[in-house]
Amino acid sequence: MITRPCTHYDDRPDPADISLLVIHNISLPPATFNTPYIDDFFGGRLDCNAHPYFARLAGVRVSAHCVIFRDGRIWQYVPFAKRAWHAGLSLFDGRDKCNDFSIGIELEGADDVPFTAAQYQALSRLCHWLLSQYPTLAPERILGHSDIAPGRKTDPGPAFNWTYFRQLLAEQQSAPPAAGEPA
Repeated sequence: MITRPCTHYDDRPDPADISLLVIHNISLPPATFNTPYIDDFFGGRLDCNAHPYFARLAGVRVSAHCVIFRDGRIWQYVPFAKRAWHAGLSLFDGRDKCNDFSIGIELEGADDVPFTAAQYQALSRLCHWLLSQYPTLAPERILGHSDIAPGRKTDPGPAFNWTYFRQLLAEQQSAPPAAGEPA
């Protein structure tokens, strides 16, 4: 996992309360991959004149704990103990402000573009590691952004294969724990 600079985060109200994992997708411009723009966006360096779509992102400050790129690379933008700004207006299990108690993972992708095998592998390894680190996380508390912000958000989208992901995660859960590294 590679750590990248980001200032778009703050302290959680309760650092011990990490009990939800939210899966998103992102591509900048939409459905365009392998660009520097996700890194620029989360790092606060996006040139909003570089593409017409970016004009709508001027002044927007968002982040995720990690981004998993198409080739399976994982870049971490926000320490897991801190609050990333990924969920926005959200609700889960009777609680709003999901950023307060969740970890956000972005997959480089789009709602209607299949994700890669490398992404599913990296995501399942990372989630397995996170489940081992945070006892209040559980596989059933791994959801899509659309699940906590229905009607407002659609990601990770219909192209995300939840069955395949959950199968990989179950295989990770039944394997002996790996030493140290999450991915």
